[in-house]
Amino acid sequence: MEMNSATPPRALTIAGSDSGGGAGIQADLKTFAALGVFGTSAITAITAQNTLGVTTVAEVPVEVISDQIDAVVSDIGIDVVKTGMLSSTQIVECVVEAVERLELAPLVVDPVMIAATGAQLLQDDAVESVRNQLVPQASVVTPNVPEAETLTGVEIESVEDMELAGGELVMMGANAAVVKGGHFDDGTGRVNDVLVTKEGAHTFTTLRIDTTSNHGTGCTFASAVAAHLAHGLELEPAVEMSQRYVWNAMANAESIGGGQGPLNHMWAHSYDPNEQD
Repeated sequence: MEMNSATPPRALTIAGSDSGGGAGIQADLKTFAALGVFGTSAITAITAQNTLGVTTVAEVPVEVISDQIDAVVSDIGIDVVKTGMLSSTQIVECVVEAVERLELAPLVVDPVMIAATGAQLLQDDAVESVRNQLVPQASVVTPNVPEAETLTGVEIESVEDMELAGGELVMMGANAAVVKGGHFDDGTGRVNDVLVTKEGAHTFTTLRIDTTSNHGTGCTFASAVAAHLAHGLELEPAVEMSQRYVWNAMANAESIGGGQGPLNHMWAHSYDPNEQD
């Protein structure tokens, strides 16, 4: 589908729904909107969750997931795809089939495994499917440190280890990998995100924020990368700007819920109905 001058970039997120609004589809669509991208979705699972934890997960039938993807692509079209919670081997295989059949690219893969509250979101037997089938399709894969360790077997204790794990993911077939350092505290008060491509590695560093408003950071970062790619940015500036966006969304977050709260995805936007004409 050709875009006219009035058509915004279009992004498709294939992920689970978070009833608490902090992660998953909800975080993805908020990020797309905040960054000037028209967001569409294919929901893979419905979760009952809030800032305290996940209580229920119900997978969407694979034929319905496939139909959602087909419906969006056949009419609206997409300029980038982002995957999140895929839950099971069957769902991973369904998404890979659609990516190959519809030639969906660029593809940002967030290999969601564990929720910020600790709930398991990817079944153990699906890890191999992510590793062997989904990662090789990725334009960029964006694991946090525990996810990178699970996918690669590399024990991460330094930035050099993050580079090594990213290199392993590229060797698996991904065009690039960003190993996110939020889970790795080296005591310096900083967070390192390491981008690895076939050409080498680049580390992006920012100040660590001491906050409980960190639910959905991984979803938000991957969606921000996808949005920047949809706007036509190259990967390195897309990663840098996405790190900055997530930092500001955390720094400007309001206290919501009694546990690990959501980010403020719309931190750069404000609305007061009393000030409207």
